[in-house]
Amino acid sequence: MDKAIQAITEPRRRDILHLVRDEELTSSAIASHFDISAPAISQHLKVLEEAGLVVVRRAGTKRFYGIRREGFAELMQYIESFWDHSLLRLKEAAEEEERRKHGNNEQ
Repeated sequence: MDKAIQAITEPRRRDILHLVRDEELTSSAIASHFDISAPAISQHLKVLEEAGLVVVRRAGTKRFYGIRREGFAELMQYIESFWDHSLLRLKEAAEEEERRKHGNNEQ
């Protein structure tokens, strides 16, 4: 999970993930969306691949990059643990408020 977090801290990598979210693209097609060199894009792709967030499919001399949804599972669970805790606290606060309202009405 640490590698995934580190990988997505860089804005260009997040942009790359958006590009390959719905379709596979070659590194050159990805690079065409940026104003940095193709080797720099390749470095970003390597980081994303090592973090388990993209998968590479080779077809002849071309490499196609696509999202690896499984790579986000642990990260999602981590984030959801905060959300679940917050929702529980919100539920408890709402229930406490409801108890107070009913307590004041009975007096």
